[in-house]
Amino acid sequence: MEYKPLNILLAEDDEDDCQFFTDAIAQMKVKTKLQTFKDGEALMDYLHDPIHTTPDLIFLDLNMPRKGGMECLEEIRKDAKLKDLVIAIYSTSASENDVEDTFVRGANIYIHKPNDFPSLKKVLAEVLSVNWQYHTSGLDKANFLLSI
Repeated sequence: MEYKPLNILLAEDDEDDCQFFTDAIAQMKVKTKLQTFKDGEALMDYLHDPIHTTPDLIFLDLNMPRKGGMECLEEIRKDAKLKDLVIAIYSTSASENDVEDTFVRGANIYIHKPNDFPSLKKVLAEVLSVNWQYHTSGLDKANFLLSI
């Protein structure tokens, strides 16, 4: 049986972080199709364009030019067509306020960007292995922050 690739979007303005993420995704055992965006405005334009396939998972950096991750998160959750998308916050920020704010605004998981490649691969493997269809119904703060 042939499985369709997991359709993943990454909104990330840092080129090195984006390449690091792309390389790690390419090494996953799960088939994936990755699309990257340099800012939140480009991501939202893509999501609002009906010709594009709905993603299975969005990794969203908080600090980006033009439109930040928090704004994107709020916009997605307010849109009837997009509100059920799975969103993983992917940020260098370890601020309790950022974690709390993204949880309250409806993100599914918060990932503090790992500093090394093996840790990033481990985080991605864990996130990609979750059956989000069932995981999203009972979100609680205890399993919101992913620590590796």
